[in-house]
Parts: sequence; C-alpha cells; structure tokens
Amino acid sequence: MKLALFDLDHTLLPIDSDYSWGVYTTDIGWTDDDHFRRRNDEFYAHYKAGTLDIHEYVRFSTEATRLKGPQVAAQAHADFMATRIRPNITPQALDLIRSHAREQVIIVTATNEFITRPIATALGVSELIAIELERDASGWITGGIQGTPSFREGKVTRVKQWLDERHRTWDEVEMTFYSDSINDLALLEKATHPVATNPDPRLRTVAIERGWRILELFS
Repeated sequence: MKLALFDLDHTLLPIDSDYSWGVYTTDIGWTDDDHFRRRNDEFYAHYKAGTLDIHEYVRFSTEATRLKGPQVAAQAHADFMATRIRPNITPQALDLIRSHAREQVIIVTATNEFITRPIATALGVSELIAIELERDASGWITGGIQGTPSFREGKVTRVKQWLDERHRTWDEVEMTFYSDSINDLALLEKATHPVATNPDPRLRTVAIERGWRILELFS
C-alpha cells in the first residue's frame, strides 16, 4: 500500500485554518476582540514553539462555536470557507495532491474535525485524520477531545490506528508525508519519504541534517 499523507496548515494551505477560524469568529462578533486575539496569539506562539497544551487550546478555540450551536456554526463555517479558505487553496497544492492520485491520500492535521472536514472535501481528499471532538447526547461538541488528539506524537498513534483498522503494519506501507512543522517530527521519522514542506526554521535544520527533501510549495 502506498500512502501520501499531508499536514494541512502551512503545508497544503498557506495559512493556519484553526487560527483563521478564531480570527473569523471574532470578526463576526462571537468573541471579545482584544481578549480573544491575545489568547489566540499566545496559543499560536506555543504551537510554533512545540509547547502547546492541545486540550486547553481546543477548549478555548471551540467555546464560541459550541455556544452558538450547530445551525449557526454551520452557516458561519460556510461563509468562512468562501471568504477565508477557498481564496487560499492554491493550484500548487491541488497539483501536489493530484500527483499522488494513484496512492491513498490522507490529510493528517492537529486542527479539529469541525474546521477541517469541509476543507479536506474542498481539496478533494476524502480521508481525514483530525482532532475528533467530544460530543454530548444531542451530538453537539462539548469542548473536549475524543480519543487521541492527532497532535505531535499523537499523529503517529492515529495513523497506526488507521492502519490497524485495515490490517496493515508500518512495514507493509510505503508512506510519503508532507509537513511544515517540527511538531510533526515523530510522523516524519516514520515516513518512507519525509518531505519538509514550507518548513519552519527548526524543521528546515533537521531536514538539511538528515538529507530530507525540502519543498517550497508557495514560493
């Protein structure tokens, strides 16, 4: 089995969809501008530094969405897709995905499923491994995470779960993985063909040291 795995934010998209959703919800009046942007910036800095508490962040980032309820949230997300995401889906990204058309393509992201499922669909990718959100009896999100978050080493766990469900082992797959982030080092190390894509400074250093391919998708 040949797999082509892609991180999403700053890999296939030149923006961070999770951060952008937070900015969008503030722009439409769901949150206090100064407070939310300050906290959102703090969490984003921790993400880039590799020190993010993913559970704390998901509680924070989903709170406004949870309070609005599923219907209002879905309407807002449709506008978010039209105004913030689709303008950032580039021909280069679509061409890269299509170059793996004969392989099993999977997006593996640390952004939650509510934000990323429509983005994966817009990119033409049906298989998505994202942070799964805990849901209440009505089926709406609670602010918690269901299962292992697909973040840092958790991405390795979630991909292994995906393989286990198909009765495959690591040794039975040839895997290419594209990522921009040092947070994804564990999964890059599991890949047959790791590709540092638009890499952050720390990942670029590792890629150069190890002779990994470096792809500047948006240059």
